[in-house]
Amino acid sequence: MLVVMKRDATQAEIDQVVARVSELGLTAIPLPGTERTAIGTFGVAAQEAGEQLESMPGVQEIVYVSRPFKLSSREVRAEDTIVRIGGVEVGAGRPVAVMAGPCSVETREQTIATARAVHDAGATVLRGGAYKPSTSPYHFRGLGEPGLAILQEAGRAAGLPVVTEVLTPGDVDLVARHADCLQIGTRNSQNFSLLDAVGETRMPVLLKRGMSGTIEELLLSAEYILAKGNPQVILCERGIRTFEKYTRNTFDVSAIPLLKRLSHLPVIADPSHGTGKWYLVAPVALAAVAAGADGVIIEVHPSPDHALKDGFQSLTFENFAGLMRTLPGVARAVGRPVAAAAAVTA
Repeated sequence: MLVVMKRDATQAEIDQVVARVSELGLTAIPLPGTERTAIGTFGVAAQEAGEQLESMPGVQEIVYVSRPFKLSSREVRAEDTIVRIGGVEVGAGRPVAVMAGPCSVETREQTIATARAVHDAGATVLRGGAYKPSTSPYHFRGLGEPGLAILQEAGRAAGLPVVTEVLTPGDVDLVARHADCLQIGTRNSQNFSLLDAVGETRMPVLLKRGMSGTIEELLLSAEYILAKGNPQVILCERGIRTFEKYTRNTFDVSAIPLLKRLSHLPVIADPSHGTGKWYLVAPVALAAVAAGADGVIIEVHPSPDHALKDGFQSLTFENFAGLMRTLPGVARAVGRPVAAAAAVTA
């Protein structure tokens, strides 16, 4: 149930409605908008509860939300959400954000060199992994806390905000001290304790679709974060597991316009994991932007043949620069500019 307040509703009237919702045994989450405030209510609500709330001062109407995902639904919020990673705005028609960097932080030299290269090519956010979930326990699993420090240093050296993955609720505070955006990877997309924990940080969260997850499951995962009071969620299509063997995953380009129709949250694409083949990354990235993606996240490595993880899907500096020369033309064709990287100050 959504309580829609009048445009001229006072803060006192909003507070009174929130208090009354609590008295009715429901949870209230205010949803400020550009024109008016709505209040999401969660719990088992009787019809009489809606009638009582509708009669309160400042209330315009009660809307019963039919979607199982509430806070992420356009039924609750019609206008697009903007998420800010450092100084980079993502969503609501803002310039296409490009997040790029190594799959894994391997060395200080590798990470800083990659950060500067992707910045020079036009990326606006540095991605990199200090904690790496692996299917096999014998594969490289990241440098941990020292990797976070390297990644933070590289971001500062290149003048880029940082997005990196967090794997456990106990690591959230540590990762948050080094990053500008917390990533929830595909294997943790339904780790509900972790979703609750990042929801409590109020930091931007990049939420990837589960490798076998449906659209509804992705939006319900976002709901966990939003329900903790954190509105800064970016959805990421990263490919799903199918019977196809020629690609690592099957990139679902239709998920992008569908998510933007169902939800007000920004949507980005991960063509690196979505295909698993470096030569497919650029064309799928372009397709994602043409489909309406608010950004892309791409793996880049100075020497993919020597990468400790996912080298086969990483672009070289040269290939990434080539993609960045092509991307603006596709973005302009669908009415979107590409975000410009900030200048690095000495």
